[in-house]
Amino acid sequence: MPPDNAATVAPGADVSFSQDGPNSGADISRIGPDSFNLAQIGTYQILFEVSVDEKGQLVLTLNGENLAYTVFGRATGASQIVGMAIVSTTVINSVLTVRYPAGNATAITVTPLAGGTHPVSAHLIITQIA
Repeated sequence: MPPDNAATVAPGADVSFSQDGPNSGADISRIGPDSFNLAQIGTYQILFEVSVDEKGQLVLTLNGENLAYTVFGRATGASQIVGMAIVSTTVINSVLTVRYPAGNATAITVTPLAGGTHPVSAHLIITQIA
């Protein structure tokens, strides 16, 4: 996360995941700093964590639409917003993002140095399960 990407996320904007980790195969791939392609119709387990400074919420989107059952958040404090959900696709090449939902009054700040002097990471894990 910061300093690798922008430290704030505006309402309605997607969270960037600036570095790739391990992957296997080509059915799940990055198509931008904040967008991931799910090439096959299937069921996926999604896990994410993002350290932020304020209260806030994050939601998974599929093809630009918020998945209402995947809203995760916290009311106070400066820690991680963590979410895990099962997402099913019905078309090939579906696009998945993690979004700060529109309608919030202010941006959230991605914590650059949570708990120490080293930049912390945010994680997004996408696993096809069926």
